[in-house]
Amino acid sequence: MTELEKKQSAAPVPAGWDYAAAPEARDIVSIAERYGLYVGGEWLEPRSGEWYTTISPATEEPLAEVAQAGPEDVGLAVAAARGALDDGWSGLRGSERAKYLFRIARVLQERAREFAVLESLNGGKPIRESRDVDLPLAAAHFFYYAGWADKLEYAFPNRRPRPIGVAGQIIPWNFPLLMLAWKIAPALATGNTVVLKPAETTPLTALLFCDVLRQAELPPGVVNIVTGDGRTGAELVTADVDKIAFTGSTDVGKAIRREVAGTQKKLTLELGGKAANVIFDDAPLDQAVEGIVNGIYFNQGHVCCAGSRLLVQESVYEDVIRKLKQRMGTLRVGDPLDKNTDVGAINSRQQLEKIEELVRSGEEEGAEIYQPACRLPERGYWFAPAVFTEVAQSHRIAQEEIFGPVLSVLTFRTPEEAVEKANNTPYGLSAGVWTDKGSRILWMAERLRAGVIWANTYNRFDPASPFGGYKESGFGREGGLHGLEPYLEFE
Repeated sequence: MTELEKKQSAAPVPAGWDYAAAPEARDIVSIAERYGLYVGGEWLEPRSGEWYTTISPATEEPLAEVAQAGPEDVGLAVAAARGALDDGWSGLRGSERAKYLFRIARVLQERAREFAVLESLNGGKPIRESRDVDLPLAAAHFFYYAGWADKLEYAFPNRRPRPIGVAGQIIPWNFPLLMLAWKIAPALATGNTVVLKPAETTPLTALLFCDVLRQAELPPGVVNIVTGDGRTGAELVTADVDKIAFTGSTDVGKAIRREVAGTQKKLTLELGGKAANVIFDDAPLDQAVEGIVNGIYFNQGHVCCAGSRLLVQESVYEDVIRKLKQRMGTLRVGDPLDKNTDVGAINSRQQLEKIEELVRSGEEEGAEIYQPACRLPERGYWFAPAVFTEVAQSHRIAQEEIFGPVLSVLTFRTPEEAVEKANNTPYGLSAGVWTDKGSRILWMAERLRAGVIWANTYNRFDPASPFGGYKESGFGREGGLHGLEPYLEFE
């Protein structure tokens, strides 16, 4: 017995626990060497004769060559959409249009793993987010708007809704497939046709989506995909379309608004943000810290509604910062296709340089930066999660959208001061409030100038809930019943 006890006590005790690599299989998705333009249900070579290479931001490896659409290519896509509109799509019964949307939703669900891998490969976001957030929400939006397609007269009683016509849609690189769903689903449900331009750096899931349209047997020309850089987007804005829907930077949004001013084109813009995440002293702090992390480090901070400004009541400031730094130390940065990864690659070299420039400005202006120790891959575009303390309202990092995994922390003493600081920004897209008092949540929500306000949570989305902003965060709403109206005219 004594011998046995000695043997047991001699067993090695592990010094710590680590995660073994858990990579998702890349071979589930097949990437073509070259992609043309999807116009009128067919793949066309670009009349421009131009191509560019799209890469993986995690490794900088080339993934595929993609067409750069020129003026003639955009014109062909708009003509195809106009032809499909006049050929019966706009007059199709809502219940018939719904069938196509239901099919698209089901095919996305069936091919979810394939799309998730491609989304992470081309965009750099962790596979857990692509798999558990982007794909389910994209399919849910098609399901949701399929349900509205035959109920438009009930949605808008005493009004006679009819489709606008051809919608030109321009989407960003942070949520390529989800933004595609946000744009295309309500447009089709209301009887419009579409010309969509995905972001230059993340076109691959939009191009794979063309195969979903084939499987769903959507009539040719109802949805057309043209790829390219900002020149292609500019051509689409000036083309013969009836509506422009844009999600992206505030500067580009302003340029688009100037361009369509004086025309009959309808316009909706979902632009930048500098959201305040407000923590009161009675908030459940551990839960709030998880909300802070989800609010700013989700998708590497590449989120328009990211909670990039943290406002903490002074009495709990030290506890919150201590818990936040401890939690940041557990975040795993690395391969986007590893299921253990929390923070993936920055989307492009250009975006990484912008993040680094703004971080330098924060240090130069006197803020204190903290980044947990982590080993970044040698290739690709990477930035370790960061938090700034000692931040002043006048600092650039407290006013400008960084669009990266960088948090700026400010303090407040009273609810009135919290509201004043939260609203002291050109943006008004979203906000978060953490408190145990329901009355305080309602009081804050009434005074915060933001389109979406989360209470004791952050970054929660539902197809039935409208999303959009005020001030320089744009105008118009996507999602919910409100998302139908921008695609309709009323008699």
